[in-house]
Amino acid sequence: MNYRHAFHAGNHADVLKHATLARVLAYMLEKPKPFLFLDTHAGIARYDLDAEASTKTGEAEDGIKKLWDLDPAPPSLRPYLALVKRINREGLRWYPGSPAIARLLMRPEDRIELFELHPEDAQALKRATAGDKRVTVSRADGYHALKAVLPPPERRGVILIDPPFEAKDEAEQVLKGISQALRRFATGTYLLWYPIKDRPPVDRLHEGLKATGARRQLVAELWINKPLSPMLLNGSGLVVINPPFKLENWLKEALAAMADTFNAHDTKVAWLVPE
Repeated sequence: MNYRHAFHAGNHADVLKHATLARVLAYMLEKPKPFLFLDTHAGIARYDLDAEASTKTGEAEDGIKKLWDLDPAPPSLRPYLALVKRINREGLRWYPGSPAIARLLMRPEDRIELFELHPEDAQALKRATAGDKRVTVSRADGYHALKAVLPPPERRGVILIDPPFEAKDEAEQVLKGISQALRRFATGTYLLWYPIKDRPPVDRLHEGLKATGARRQLVAELWINKPLSPMLLNGSGLVVINPPFKLENWLKEALAAMADTFNAHDTKVAWLVPE
């Protein structure tokens, strides 16, 4: 387990993932009933963009820093940017990971279950969330969490599956985990993030998701470069299972804004599996 997200924090993939997560959580908050947020690969609560790990790769320069500098910001992305600004007093230094976004948005009656396998990151996450009664942090395999935690007693939930895709069998683990989770909690809203290097692995992942039998699978992809080289992160995508009904239109507007900001090759918002 060598992956450390600190090297990639705030890049274009994070913008797509976290802006969408923030929008989904906001939709969930429109109803009064409590809900669970479960993060299978949580990382740490926030990332220092001035730290060596971030400056070494410079990935935030072509991600959140470009968006931060826009005046005015695109309307669809302003709520997400407002969350980033809430943890920065002067200028942009800190970037919120998914645990921080959930904590900023969710109510006292909601619950947050965070899973992180990397020992140092798990300890950092525990320190960052100490004292927050909504939060439980476990140093454990996130795929196990899908069986251990679901279905939630609240019967409402958002599940973020954001693996590093380092392991050769990561896609198989993802598909197995989602299949098990859907059998336990078919009505949950699932967000699966994936990298785009070249198309064949993405196409195989999509076919596997179709084979789960789940209806209402919405795809959003941001291609920074034409996806030809398997050695480069040419873009990233999300599959949202059981998305909020208003999410499709928001994604189209938000992806268009991201494409303009990042000078992207292309975007896609489409139904992998309709109703």
